[in-house]
Amino acid sequence: MKSKKKILLAPLDWGLGHASRCIPIANQLIDHGFEVIFAASGRPMHLLMNDFPKHDFIKLEGYHIHYPKNGQMAYSMMTQSLKIWQGIRREHSLLQSIIDTYQIDGVISDNRYGLYSTKVPCVFITHQLNIQAPILSSFIRKINHKYINRFSQCWIPDTPQHQLSGILSSPIPSNIDCKYVGSLSRFKKLKKTEDLDILAVISGPEPQRTVFEKLLRKELKKNSNKALLVLGKTEDHNVEHHQQLKIVGHLNSEELNQAMVNADIIISRSGYSTIMDIAMLHKKAIFVPTPGQTEQLYLAKYFYDQKMAYAMHQNQFDLDLALNDIKSFNGICIENESVNWTELFDIF
Repeated sequence: MKSKKKILLAPLDWGLGHASRCIPIANQLIDHGFEVIFAASGRPMHLLMNDFPKHDFIKLEGYHIHYPKNGQMAYSMMTQSLKIWQGIRREHSLLQSIIDTYQIDGVISDNRYGLYSTKVPCVFITHQLNIQAPILSSFIRKINHKYINRFSQCWIPDTPQHQLSGILSSPIPSNIDCKYVGSLSRFKKLKKTEDLDILAVISGPEPQRTVFEKLLRKELKKNSNKALLVLGKTEDHNVEHHQQLKIVGHLNSEELNQAMVNADIIISRSGYSTIMDIAMLHKKAIFVPTPGQTEQLYLAKYFYDQKMAYAMHQNQFDLDLALNDIKSFNGICIENESVNWTELFDIF
């Protein structure tokens, strides 16, 4: 007889953001007496294994999506649509055997569309019910809602006031059972341990991850501010020193938490998980959205218009200009309402 219910927790493999925002959910599950089994691959798996070394992991390949160098995201996604559809079908088929083999009682999928089943309750996590797209937006949203509706419930990582996601999570389709779970950050407020002018964090799929890395290396090396550049490579343990600039491949959750607290300004993509972390710590940020990534472009403009975060396009990035202009911005901070996790977990 099982002593604990087993929950499969599986993030999408596009960068580290989906995995990082699964960390607070995993901790809540553990605190509420569930056994968590992770399904992931690549760098997301390495990130989760570092935080949960004693837990079981299942290697579940992602969709292997690549972002274009030229920023033509819509065209690129269309050309990769068959690969995405095949990935969804593959993971849906694998899930059925995983449920039986590991005696899974429930599934929480962060943006993995194939992880639904009629055998157990399945939850889908997303802040994008209203996907922004330059073309075929109505069709894309229809397909998005069709897949989400195959899950038992949808959890939105934001407040009911849409403080972080704006129109991305509104309106909610009437046929989808949605619950707000608040801002999901693995970080907490700490005391400063050192003074750091700039923390730059790189994330996201290739080749744009490397393009961003090269840009930041160049800009930070010629700047006089004390800076730390985190490459987002979980497998890279090298450390470089260039006068006032330190470069590391990866920081674990505790180290990155402290670095964000220490930093006066954070430079990053405008990915949603990063935004939730910045909001948790009430930090000033310079966002450089991934070229052509409509969600990041929208969020960068959304916070720029509210004078909460500075934003600059990658092909126009000028660190000195950004550091001067950010002085009039206030930083991201929201009032996060308490979440009744006991009630949410009743679905299992």
